[in-house]
Amino acid sequence: MRKIKYILFSISSLFGSVFWAQEVGDEAYHKMLQRLLSHNVPEKSINDIEENKNYIFLDTRAKEEFDVSHIKGAIWVGYDEFKMQSVANIPIDAEIIVYCSVGYRSEKITHKLIKNGYTNISNLYGGFFEWCNTGKPMVSEENKETLKIHPYNEKWGKWLTKGIKSYEK
Repeated sequence: MRKIKYILFSISSLFGSVFWAQEVGDEAYHKMLQRLLSHNVPEKSINDIEENKNYIFLDTRAKEEFDVSHIKGAIWVGYDEFKMQSVANIPIDAEIIVYCSVGYRSEKITHKLIKNGYTNISNLYGGFFEWCNTGKPMVSEENKETLKIHPYNEKWGKWLTKGIKSYEK
């Protein structure tokens, strides 16, 4: 009987620590975002995105990251390569959500767009990693659903809890 109690206690402790670790991971991710981002532009969380609404998604990650996977219909504008001409055909009052891996690069591009007159624009809080971690659909360069995601690098990849980390298409 004592052995059964020990086994049950061990199993419940294991499950409790697994769930606790997940919560700590989520908490650590959001603490990192609070420190990393300046929060000086409007932010939109995954939960604020309405299904079937015609958002314009701008992807500010490197082309290699975008080619592995992105939000369906997203327009690649890059970060280092970004130029205002790349959004010249987008109305300044269109509802735009800008994203990158975690929100840092996209926050900078969102700020530039606001300075240039865009009025209905937000940075995706938590970025594409948050999109992936919440199980939202991603598409490949060929516009086919995929589970692959480019983790930017190994250091940043630790924040991905879902998807298949891939540095290649």
